[in-house]
Amino acid sequence: MDIKLDPSRDDLPLMANTSHILVKHYVLDLDVDFESQIIEGTIVLFFESGNKFKKQSSSTEETYPSESNEACKLRTPEPCHIPVTNTRTVSSKMGYNDFVICGKGEKDTSGKDGNHDNQEQASGISSSKYCCDTGNHGSEDFLLVLDCCDLSVLKVEEVDVAAVPGIEKFTRSPKLRNQIVRELVALPADRWREQLDYYARCSQAPGCGELLFDIDTWSLQIRKTGVQTATDFPHAIRIQYTTKPQGRSVTWTSDQSGRPCVYTMGSPINNRALFPCQEPPVAMSTWQATVRAAASFVVLMSGENSAKPTQLREGCSSWHYYVTMPMPASTFTIAVGSWTEVKPEICSSNDLATERSFSPFEADFRYVGGCGHMEYPCRFQNASATTQEIIPHRVFAPVCLKGACQETLLPLIPPCLSAAHSVLGTHPFSRLDVLLVPANFPSLGMASPHLVFLSQSTLTGMSQFCGTRLCHEIAHAWFGLAIGARDWTEEWLSEGFATHLEDVFWAKAQQQLAPHEAQEQRELRACLRWRRLQDEVRNSPEDMQVLRPNKEKTGHVSDSGSSVIKHGLNPDKVFMQVHYLKGYFLLRFLARRLGDDTYFSFLRKFVHTFHGQLILSQDFLQMLLESIPEERRLELSVENIFQDWLESSGIPQPLQRERLAGAECGLVRQVSAEVAKWVRVNRRPRKRKRKETEEVLEKLLPDQLVLLLEHLLEQRTMNPRTLQRLERTYHLSEQDAEVRHRWCELVVKHKYTEAYRNVERFLQEDQAMGIYLYGELMVSEDARQQHLARRCFELSKEQMDRSSAEVVAEMLY
Repeated sequence: MDIKLDPSRDDLPLMANTSHILVKHYVLDLDVDFESQIIEGTIVLFFESGNKFKKQSSSTEETYPSESNEACKLRTPEPCHIPVTNTRTVSSKMGYNDFVICGKGEKDTSGKDGNHDNQEQASGISSSKYCCDTGNHGSEDFLLVLDCCDLSVLKVEEVDVAAVPGIEKFTRSPKLRNQIVRELVALPADRWREQLDYYARCSQAPGCGELLFDIDTWSLQIRKTGVQTATDFPHAIRIQYTTKPQGRSVTWTSDQSGRPCVYTMGSPINNRALFPCQEPPVAMSTWQATVRAAASFVVLMSGENSAKPTQLREGCSSWHYYVTMPMPASTFTIAVGSWTEVKPEICSSNDLATERSFSPFEADFRYVGGCGHMEYPCRFQNASATTQEIIPHRVFAPVCLKGACQETLLPLIPPCLSAAHSVLGTHPFSRLDVLLVPANFPSLGMASPHLVFLSQSTLTGMSQFCGTRLCHEIAHAWFGLAIGARDWTEEWLSEGFATHLEDVFWAKAQQQLAPHEAQEQRELRACLRWRRLQDEVRNSPEDMQVLRPNKEKTGHVSDSGSSVIKHGLNPDKVFMQVHYLKGYFLLRFLARRLGDDTYFSFLRKFVHTFHGQLILSQDFLQMLLESIPEERRLELSVENIFQDWLESSGIPQPLQRERLAGAECGLVRQVSAEVAKWVRVNRRPRKRKRKETEEVLEKLLPDQLVLLLEHLLEQRTMNPRTLQRLERTYHLSEQDAEVRHRWCELVVKHKYTEAYRNVERFLQEDQAMGIYLYGELMVSEDARQQHLARRCFELSKEQMDRSSAEVVAEMLY
């Protein structure tokens, strides 16, 4: 590899040599074994290579594969893991689901490090030989490098796709294996079903020779003796492997009903500990997966079909998912557990009509103009899909949360989906599953194609907290998924947009809300985010406050395609919100400058232009500024925005000026008045004079309660009587997680022992938000509080997210 990595740094390496060869499709065939806590099986990779993968120029623009359309530019969690069966062969009578079995073979016999390789055959492979190229270098073989971590690789072999019965009907060159794959990956989008079928058949073909491989910390390297170019390297290979129980891409845990489950939890290392892959976002591919598990489990994945289980034999079921829209491997998501589907008690025929699914096969796609992405069955070119306000959706949860989901979550999905459609237009994905994940999930939500994870913390209190978080994850369908960052250091392109849009969607979803009330609520949330941003800037390293840390090198990769993600492995980054907050305020600034009507009209045009592609900051900013008449730009330029907002630490100067000049909204003024009342209540002596009037306290919205409690946290002392009245007045222990979090902070600061039970409950049930509280309990140097923190941690550490547990353990011991 032509990059040097310092293992002591916190940057995440992307090792795959995507400039030489690209994975176009993955076929996964996996068994989930809860007893051993491993996922094992095979993955078949289909490649595309050639001289179209050119070295990056000195500009910020890269050259992408011409066959994938040179316009190709696509890509969250929020802050916030059977023995291997033998490779199978098939007859011409077998369909691509027929070969799935639930058998057990021999146990993993790997060494202590869990890695298998065939180094005794491949002794020429070493880490110093990474810098292979697609050209001929004498006797040096071409080396395929895949991103891989925490996996036991057992075998790598070339797949004999020419042996697939009937392949001669499909290709002009039935005996040339690489040519067969080239023709397969190049099939037009309207033949997607045929393409998936041939991928499946080819994946089941026999092997035709083992390939040499080696593994290091971050990569799997594969070569074929005597093959010196990517063009001649096998274009279909099969890898037999198992995950490891401690692998960092998936979490093995129990759900809220005590039943075992496993899911991908948005790890900083993405999916490389789930399957060998090409991680760089430019490596956009399709996939199909067959997953087998015990019949009592439900398998959910980020596929575009709503899979149903196939009974294989007693006690074992198989699930098959696929996608036809090319996306980065990091977007692949799986969750296996004893989930129950949560259905509405009454389902009207009108709802069914509105939500009718449009499959790519049935749709009348028009592949003429309008889209700049590589060819796939695109919903933006489907007249029926473009008018579909509410896509088909399902909710899954542990059985103990079924009632809460029916009451809180399920009614919110249709209005939130409809609101998103009214703002941005066509839903990029054809369906949506929402899963209430286990308590150890380290954030409030995570969006993947067709699948959203939500924390149980979103179900408490009124509907606003759940609604806004749902809107945030729905927004990621457009920004973060259908439109992705080409350079992952530009997280604001995903999180800033989702944070800005969640307010817009939620305002529209509340159909009874008057425009001026919606505006007031948005201003209140801006006030809360302003306070949060100030706090984050005060308490975080300056270099982690920059939204475009690579500056003019943003989007650049090495000659091979490898790169590093700055701060990608920094444990503190998981808890930072600077990309959310500064990105939000930049977009709010631009929308206010243009006016909402102009800005959101532009945003719909931007989505239509760039869906299915990867972008850099300048792609968005240049198109935005070009849409504004020059006389209205008022000195706005890409360079100024880079300097003021994206490439500087601290608070952007335009934001400082806006907040200093802006007047408080009515909802904020109301909170200020209530704060003054509580300060007076707190100052009163225990015995009051008879004529002294009682303070009349106003009813407050949840966001107002958050702001109220933040102001009261600034008070030096608050007596127990005041805190008791505060809790009873607003029923704080029954509010949403955001309010309860501030209440717990207040309890800890003032050592209000009567409410320590609220703190204990929060640390147990709201793990995605509780990390900060552990620190507060320890900083106080109060023996009882420290004992509370350690006791709660001991109760939950085994089920806790690993990264969070490590951070908390460092605080406590």
